[in-house]
Amino acid sequence: MSYIEEKYAEKILKILDNLSTVDQDIRELLEDKTIKHSDKIAALCAQCNKDLNIILKKYYPEIKNLDYKLQIKARMKFYYELIDYLTDFIRNIEKFQKLDEKYYDSIIEFIRDKDSLISGKFTDICSQELILFYDMTTRANLEEILDKKISNYHREFFTIGPLEEEIKKIANLAGADKVAIFNDKEMVSRLKFIDNPRSIIYYSVYSEDEELLKEIGTELKIYLVSKGYEAMIFLTELSDIPTGREILTGSIITNANLNPDY
Repeated sequence: MSYIEEKYAEKILKILDNLSTVDQDIRELLEDKTIKHSDKIAALCAQCNKDLNIILKKYYPEIKNLDYKLQIKARMKFYYELIDYLTDFIRNIEKFQKLDEKYYDSIIEFIRDKDSLISGKFTDICSQELILFYDMTTRANLEEILDKKISNYHREFFTIGPLEEEIKKIANLAGADKVAIFNDKEMVSRLKFIDNPRSIIYYSVYSEDEELLKEIGTELKIYLVSKGYEAMIFLTELSDIPTGREILTGSIITNANLNPDY
């Protein structure tokens, strides 16, 4: 499992763990069996949908490990079905202004059965989906294409991505608002903190959270060192920007020869 994939999986599981609090809040509101909580339930339903969209658009495409895929998909299936229940619930309240107690009970029971549904029904469904997607025929076809490309020296079609792109992904994932790479030889040559410095990575956050800035620098340093490069967290400063917000800026000096942004 790659470094990026592991970090994205951690982000996904953290979001899903936080959603466990949301579904319990929904259950408690439903247990009152009154329409007066409908606005709060609608807001929590919207939060679920927003968090699931973040997972799908930002993190899930990076997950390749099938065990992680199955675990994540099964939990997300539960929340998508819960959203369907709640959407129908809100529509019925708007239409009838009153609901039978059994209607509340059915959703409450669904939430109470979450763990068994995820480990049973939804894991089975997602297993079938993954089996269909990664069936032997598909795998065989992909392997055949890959073999042809390699034999024809077209390996460039299968590169994971440049180091610069991975660095920016890691910084953004850790919380950076902006990332920029410089390798001006005259400027970098003055920085004798490591042997043969070649590039500087600047990263910034629109925040006063110095711990966040340190975490970003640490994540980048760990990644660069894991790739065999030297890296040193060099600069942290607080400055004003035209928007009226404050920005924290940090930088890393490395002997990795990175393509500059400017």
